[in-house]
Amino acid sequence: MRPRFVEPVPAWALKTTLMTLAAAALLSGCVYRMNIQQGNFLEPRAVSQLQVGMTRSQVRYLLGTPMVPDAFDKDRWDYLYYLKKGRLRAPEQRHLIVYFQEEKVSRFDNKDVGPMPPAEDRPIENKRESEKSAS
Repeated sequence: MRPRFVEPVPAWALKTTLMTLAAAALLSGCVYRMNIQQGNFLEPRAVSQLQVGMTRSQVRYLLGTPMVPDAFDKDRWDYLYYLKKGRLRAPEQRHLIVYFQEEKVSRFDNKDVGPMPPAEDRPIENKRESEKSAS
């Protein structure tokens, strides 16, 4: 039997193969992850206007209808918000609970709604005053 001689692989073919494998490995980590947003987005300004004694319709007008109605407790509304940006960041989660007694707000828990600026730092615009100053 005669020994078979294997032709050596050309250097350009080896480089091309290695470059292709390296590019595939690098690009596999560049997958786009879309933002996932669920629940009620509550603006801090709207939450700051929430007061004890408001009726259900006033709360619904101010904050919207809660996404998670409690079937067992009609006197509690939960406003949940979840936002996941990309794949590396930790998700942003907020939870506001409004308690009712005799069809009016008895108390609310907004510790997880997020930081709100102090009242004096919040710009409040009055349309009538801005119209008067413009004319």
